[in-house]
Amino acid sequence: MRKLLPILLLLVGLGAGGGIGWVLKPQATHPPAVTAGHGEDSGHPAQADNPGHDTSVYQPAPADTETVRLPNQFVVPVIENGRVTSMVVIGLALDLASGHDFNLARDEPRLRAVFLQLLFDHANIGGFNGIFTSGEALLALRRTLIEAARREVGPEVHDVLITELLRQES
Repeated sequence: MRKLLPILLLLVGLGAGGGIGWVLKPQATHPPAVTAGHGEDSGHPAQADNPGHDTSVYQPAPADTETVRLPNQFVVPVIENGRVTSMVVIGLALDLASGHDFNLARDEPRLRAVFLQLLFDHANIGGFNGIFTSGEALLALRRTLIEAARREVGPEVHDVLITELLRQES
């Protein structure tokens, strides 16, 4: 009986743990489908431009895209109590649909200005504090950058890629 009791407790514990895990597992959520003709009137340009493209999870770029790397990194100061406590360096690239009319010499300065403002705002609300490289934090930042890029460049922007990310403490 002494040898049977630990085995019995182990089996009960495994069964209870598995049952609790099954009961508490997160429910699968499916993004609402965008039907033809309704995407443009919905007020969501990201859905109208890219039906079915959900930026909450990583999705590889379609085969008909071209990646354009922005030549210089973005340097963002992180300020706490009126003092620069760290610097964040970010490299970005754009995934654009083939046949795009994005011209690096013409469009980059305007796009850099918009991206810099968004990155400064992100730093000011604490976006680069703590565990800033978590999946949720980076997806939220990318989502904001994608929306801004689509407003500035147009619907041919498929994605904004964060190619480099570094925080240097002062």
